[in-house]
Amino acid sequence: MSAVFEAAPVFSMRQDSLLPPDDPLRQTLHNEVHARPSASLKLPVVVHYVAVLNEGVARADEHAHLCRLPGQEALPPEALGANFLRLNFEGFSVKWERHTEFTRYSVVQALPEGLDATPESLDALPPAVTADWLRDVPGRTFAALKLVLLEQHLGSPGKVVADARTWFDDSPIVASVMGAVQGQGHSVVVTDFQLRPTGWEHMVVIAEHATSETRAGRIAQRLLEIETYRLMALRALPVAKALGPLLGRVEAGLASITERLHQRDTSADALLDELIALAARVEHLTAEHQYRFNATEAYHALVQNRIAELHEGKSGAAQTLGEFMQRRLSPAMATVALTAQRLTDLSRRIERASALLRTRVDIATDLRSQALLTQLSEGQSTQLRMQATVEGLSIAAITYYVVSLLLYVFKALKLQGWWPLSPELSAGIAIPLVLAGVWWTTRRIHRRFFGHGPAA
Repeated sequence: MSAVFEAAPVFSMRQDSLLPPDDPLRQTLHNEVHARPSASLKLPVVVHYVAVLNEGVARADEHAHLCRLPGQEALPPEALGANFLRLNFEGFSVKWERHTEFTRYSVVQALPEGLDATPESLDALPPAVTADWLRDVPGRTFAALKLVLLEQHLGSPGKVVADARTWFDDSPIVASVMGAVQGQGHSVVVTDFQLRPTGWEHMVVIAEHATSETRAGRIAQRLLEIETYRLMALRALPVAKALGPLLGRVEAGLASITERLHQRDTSADALLDELIALAARVEHLTAEHQYRFNATEAYHALVQNRIAELHEGKSGAAQTLGEFMQRRLSPAMATVALTAQRLTDLSRRIERASALLRTRVDIATDLRSQALLTQLSEGQSTQLRMQATVEGLSIAAITYYVVSLLLYVFKALKLQGWWPLSPELSAGIAIPLVLAGVWWTTRRIHRRFFGHGPAA
């Protein structure tokens, strides 16, 4: 079976000599708005849609899988470069789209004539690709949807919804009139958001006969994106529920630490160790789950945006898609947002507790330093007093030695007849003079080395 592939259109920049040189990203950013063009769907049609998580799945694995389609053995790897590829076969088409966290596969085929409007008949409706090919899609399935688009006059939306009710079991349905800004709208969507035993969800769209193929393609794309982004947004809910008890214990531990901060008999080192352990745990949780929480916020915003683009109106007593999402999805998103906020608040509270503990440690350190300086000052005063005492003794000792030397000198002079006085008397007379000289010399040394007044 031969087939042709349709990649995302690439518009090349003109090489005009009158323009400055192109920024390296100009062409890439320009072509981004054309990266995933909507399909043109000829009604009636059924879309078998599968979205898989692509963590650990390389683009080469997806290329090898697409090459297993009939006639695609020579599919060039470059065809997957724009993250979008549509392969057109006889009677059906396969669309591949790769996103950051997931990859989407859509098999579009004409709805068989005379198909009974029952959930069992839709369950039994197989995709145009082989069962083995669909089962072997690389990745883990998180969304699988059979979307049926029909043509019918929308005279009474309530009757249209009642007729479409036969496609579903007895579970409550959700229905919206789309394009109901003015008038009665251009189409009606009905679903029950139930996962059937076959693994598929069912969704039915009834459009007016005048609905263009491009509008039908946009309707299908928006509805498929709503369900995809809804499920991706909910991926953070189990994480948030699991973190609840753990965050409660961390909050209790932080409260205990802050309670003991003002108790003087509590060791600051012990508090610091506990606080560091809590901070490390919170930072680990933040690093591990912050991306998931941020992604959930982004996916939820996309769901709300796509619902707003439907311009919904009510059709009888059934909930609209927007009402269903508001009542069922918003509480889950609030739980995720609260958990993310608790993590952020815990980080801030730990930071404030750390600042308080640092203040306490700084004050204690300052007090110890002041006490140490006081001890040093007292020790220095004592040392100075001892030094003064030692200096007094030193003056007496030096005077004694000098006078002893002078006594020997006087004895020698007396022996030679050169000194008339008694040596002992001469030594006694010299004592005050020597003492004054030693004292004066010591003061001079002090003034020179310690700056106590100008040197004499």
